[in-house]
Parts: sequence; C-alpha cells; structure tokens
Amino acid sequence: MTADVIDDMLERFAATGPEFNAGLSNHGPMGAEALVTLGRTDAAPAWSEWYAGRLIEHPDARRPIADDEWREALGDVARAGDWIAFFDRRLLEEPWEETLDCWVARLGAGVMAGATHGLLRTAHAVRTLSAASNEARLHELAEGLGYWAARYQPLPGEAGPGGTMAVPDAVASMPLSDPAQRPRGLIFEAVKRLDAGEFAPVINRVEIGDPDAFVGSITRTFVRQYLANADRAPIAFVHGVTAPSALRILAPHLSAPTLQAALRYAWQACAAIYATYSTVAPADAPQPADDVEFDRDDLIDRAVAARDEHAIKFTEACLREHRITGDEAFIAAAQDVVTRMRS
Repeated sequence: MTADVIDDMLERFAATGPEFNAGLSNHGPMGAEALVTLGRTDAAPAWSEWYAGRLIEHPDARRPIADDEWREALGDVARAGDWIAFFDRRLLEEPWEETLDCWVARLGAGVMAGATHGLLRTAHAVRTLSAASNEARLHELAEGLGYWAARYQPLPGEAGPGGTMAVPDAVASMPLSDPAQRPRGLIFEAVKRLDAGEFAPVINRVEIGDPDAFVGSITRTFVRQYLANADRAPIAFVHGVTAPSALRILAPHLSAPTLQAALRYAWQACAAIYATYSTVAPADAPQPADDVEFDRDDLIDRAVAARDEHAIKFTEACLREHRITGDEAFIAAAQDVVTRMRS
C-alpha cells in the first residue's frame, strides 16, 4: 500500500515543473514523501492533489546536454528540462548509486541551488530508492539532481583542508548583516548580497570529524537559530536544519570524499543563511528545557492539519534529529512550526 501511494504521487508530480511563481521550489514530491515517512500515508494523496493545484507544467527538454559539455549548462534554470532529461538517461545507463556519488561531488559547491532544494529533493528521492527501485523513483532522482544542476549556485570561498573550530564557535565568529539592509524575497537571491571577501574564509573554519556528529552539531546550532528568529525569518532557518539533515539520508550511498565535501558545503550554506538573516548570536539563542513534553502522534497530526509544506518537512526532520541527538530543541521548533505555518 505504501509503495503504491509513493509511486502514484511521484507519477502525479512528474508532470509538474521544479518551480512555480518565479522561483518558488516545487515541494510536492518532498512533502508527500515526508508524510509517508511520518506514517501518514492516508493523508498523502489528498495533500498532494491540494498542493499540485498551484504548480505549473513540466519544462520540455529542448537541447540535449552532452556528457562533455555539462559545465556550460550549470546554473541555467532555463535548461531545467534538459538537465532532467540528462539525468534520466544517466540513470538508465548506470546504477543510481554511481550517478548519485558522481554528481553530488560535482554539484556540492552549488548546494545553495534553489535555497538548498536541489539537495533536499535529491535526498527525498534517495530515501524512496533505498526502499525499492523503479521507473518513477529513478525519475524523481533525475528531477532532484536536474533541479540542483539547473539552479547550481556556489557561494564565495573554496573548500580547503578545513579548520579546527566547532560549529557554534564558527557561527559566532561571523559578522551579521545590517538589519536595515536585510533583503526580502527569495533566499537564494538574498544570500547573493553577502560580502564575498568577508564570507569566503567561512567554509574552511570548521572541523568536520565524524560526519554524524558534525551534522548533529549543525542542526542543533541552527534549530536554535530557528527558535531565535522564527518571528522574522522562519523559512530561512527551516533550511538550516533540513539541508544538513538531508545528508544523513545520502551518507550511506556516498563515498567518503564526496560526503566530506558535501558536509563542508552544507555548512557553508547554513552559514550564509545565518549571516544574511540572523539577529541572534549562538550564545544568545534560546535553550529549551531538558524535558519538553510532547506526543509524537499529536505533533504529526498538527503538521498534517497545517498543510504547509515547510511544516510537514521540518517536523519530519526535527523528529529525525531528535531521535538521533536527543536534543529537545527540535521538539520545541516542531511545536512552533505547526502553528506558525498553518495554511
């Protein structure tokens, strides 16, 4: 039953484009997959039909991307259809794990693509493929990677050997943008205003070490940034948790060098969100109580009732991170988002 629902929804969303409304990302497949992961398979079809009403038709493939010419097409959103067709072909020619590792390595520096939604859509697709592989699920991986490539967006700074700082300390070392100059609009456009010279060293300040522990350090730091800034920039800081947490899904399918690089770029993207949107230093972020009370099923029910795609995906990621880290801040944030984002 669950597999049939997933595949039916993926086929439904395969007819829709990766964006709508001049740059908003299509969350349909991700939200539907998150609902199924949360155990709400029964709610996923109705939610998918409701959400699909805002989307536009899928872009056509017009100019095939040759294997030796892909660099020229990076970051060209007008060629999203070409990129998706490119990955459809690659996924027919080789095991999906090989395609994934190769292209996460190539696309990692552009992880800000679509406000990290290229990475996120890829991760949700991989979670379905990890359970079973079929045509609909392979195509959804092509959609995720294709969107990542079409919106490829590197940030200032080149990855090097890395530093010795812990994530909270590295965040605290970064200057915040002037509140009077903080931009409105799309996240991936807003971060373009970062001072390149000032921001470039950020990527190499942190020590990665154990990948699981590093992801936990990023998500624990940024879930507190969500709580501190939810009145001003909730969606931006949702991505400070969901994007690095997505690498937990990809990690078992990536080589060690690819994963290490992806972690460093995910950190860089979260740092860009912090520098652009935060008004609160890490040491001043709220610290939830150690014994936050919650009913998991009730929390999920409220996420479903909210209907908002960010509330659903953030709740699923927060429950995942809470299960791994035991940090009650994730529960506090999920309790906030299901009320704040109610559609």
